[in-house]
Amino acid sequence: MYRKIDDFIADWNHDLEATTKLFKNLTDESLGQKVTDDGRTLGFIAWHIVLTLGEMPGHVGLKIDAPAEDSPAPASAAEIAATFERTAKLLGEAVASNWTDETLIHEDNMYGETWKRGKTLLALILHQAHHRGQMTVLMRQAGVPVSGIYGPSKEEWAAMGMPAMA
Repeated sequence: MYRKIDDFIADWNHDLEATTKLFKNLTDESLGQKVTDDGRTLGFIAWHIVLTLGEMPGHVGLKIDAPAEDSPAPASAAEIAATFERTAKLLGEAVASNWTDETLIHEDNMYGETWKRGKTLLALILHQAHHRGQMTVLMRQAGVPVSGIYGPSKEEWAAMGMPAMA
């Protein structure tokens, strides 16, 4: 749970940069990749991350210019990436300008439970990390390069002339 706005903003900015980098590797052709016939597509998961940027903070009174929860996913990987980057930046700015450290202990009804706003911000980051992990598996299956999030990816190790860690 976040207790300081500055701590969230630092983590959010790292997540924004890493997720944007990952999204920019997507291709239009890769968006249809899925593990099983009845599984979610790479495009669905990427767009779900985007939609959550407005949906989750909206439940706690933080409104930003984000796609509506029921917005259909674009067919363009570049459009998904650009919408993510724009919306994620707006979210960070909205938290920094509208909330204080004291705001983070305010409790809201979230999905039938009572969460402090600091927990909601943590859940937003963890939700994004969870789905990024799913995306990287689908991206590898689709032959799309994966960028590192918390360290270099296999491709980035190779670009540095080093073997990927075993």
